[in-house]
Amino acid sequence: MTLQRLLVKDFAMYVILTNKPGFYRTELCEGLESIEQYDYLFCGRQRARYVIALLTKPLKVKIVDEAGPEIVNFVSSKFLEKFETLELARAQLEDLASFGSVNIELRKVNQ
Repeated sequence: MTLQRLLVKDFAMYVILTNKPGFYRTELCEGLESIEQYDYLFCGRQRARYVIALLTKPLKVKIVDEAGPEIVNFVSSKFLEKFETLELARAQLEDLASFGSVNIELRKVNQ
């Protein structure tokens, strides 16, 4: 049995978090580990950063509004789409970032 299958059996799953600079950010916490990060570029300009994270237990994700007065929300991880493997999360992210012939790029960020 692979390590990923063992992780899934014991709950661990992958999720995709979004940060939009100047609008909102999601914050990592215990039980949520960043695995990969990607900048989403539209016409050469960064519009968002996606984080593929390993979710190891049910938790509430902290989302901080940066657009006005700082407002903090906590969203239960049960509302996040979950992926059994890193490859499935990457495929979903590629699908999110493709739209016909529009000038969109996902650029992996070195951590």
